[in-house]
Amino acid sequence: MSQDLLASLEYIEKEKGITKEVLLDALRHALISACRKGSPEKGDAFDVQIDPKTFRITMFLDGKEIHDPRFGRIAAQTAKQVIIQKIREAERESIFEEYSHKQGDIVSGSVHRIESKAIIVDFGKTEGILPAREQSPLDSFRQGNVVRAYVMEVKKTSKGPEVILSRTHPDLVTQFFEMEVPEIHDGLVKVKAVAREAGSRTKIAVTSSDEKIDSVGSCVGVRGQRVKSIVRELGGEKIDIIRYSDDIETYIKNAMAPAELKKITLNPDRQSAEILVEDDQLSLAIGKKGQNVRLASKLIGWELDVRSATQKIPLGALDGVGEKTEEILKEAGIQGLRELLKKTVEELSEIPGIGLKTAEKILASAKEAATKKNAKNKVVESAVPAEVIEAGAAEEETEEKAPDAEKGREEAGG
Repeated sequence: MSQDLLASLEYIEKEKGITKEVLLDALRHALISACRKGSPEKGDAFDVQIDPKTFRITMFLDGKEIHDPRFGRIAAQTAKQVIIQKIREAERESIFEEYSHKQGDIVSGSVHRIESKAIIVDFGKTEGILPAREQSPLDSFRQGNVVRAYVMEVKKTSKGPEVILSRTHPDLVTQFFEMEVPEIHDGLVKVKAVAREAGSRTKIAVTSSDEKIDSVGSCVGVRGQRVKSIVRELGGEKIDIIRYSDDIETYIKNAMAPAELKKITLNPDRQSAEILVEDDQLSLAIGKKGQNVRLASKLIGWELDVRSATQKIPLGALDGVGEKTEEILKEAGIQGLRELLKKTVEELSEIPGIGLKTAEKILASAKEAATKKNAKNKVVESAVPAEVIEAGAAEEETEEKAPDAEKGREEAGG
């Protein structure tokens, strides 16, 4: 083998990441193709062997060595095309293998171009695709910007490997914490679960294998620097760091912070829990548009039903509601104060067995009971609290004025 050819193979191996074995195999097939092109009547009678140590090329025809092979122009072009094709295939396979091992990790690249809202990220050897559906609402990238994204999938296509990226995947947050928090990287602190609504809020549950190491404090960092760094990377997305507990009741309390819970009734068989809170904690527990309880439920893996203390007042405790009337109300779908306060006097009086005067008496008693329970709870004083409760719509002011969270929770970014 000539020194020029050997140098070329070494260059390709270094620059393209293709092994010499693959390159020599490509060269072997190229030379065989060239022989067949030059003497098509001989067909499969040609063979080529390349010594992997000395790189000496030996050609055979019908099993006999050819000492002075000659190649025409067409044969030489064929050999070149075969080598190029083999190298291209080997390069694609090398890139596929490299990025397949990066699946589930974070990679960095620069924005090359934007096509139909999808961001094409340049990695040097190949490109990645960040589809519009996998972009956070807080993301705003321009050409040339550096992008750090989660490798969600690597697929083989006719054009080469296709690397699908994500900025909304929950594991993106997990990976950022592993990069930012040495205790997680070293296995001293573990991420147990993540619940995320990209662009808005994430809850992440952590625990420590060493009682001397504070799992939450490790993730927060001195003056919150570690978690703030991740929040900046996510464009300002809020992060709640939750202390994990094997005790499900404690875990629920931590996950629902900053709301203070009055009582938790567990149903392990159904993996559900009914949470009772004081009326002034209801909006905080549910969160804006139901986000707090929804994320807590995802984090824990249990269905969480949040109700206020007022909603737990039994119907039989109201004036005008005897045993028979209570049964009538429940048959009509009114199980408690929550459903009752949705009704107007007219709607209530239309229920068979309940007249107009009885309806007026029941609703007056229901409002009075709600007011006594918490005079400050304007939600329950009105006739439309249930709609607000079901939507989980709490003003952001409520969150901002909320009491400090318990030790098991730290919030960043808001």
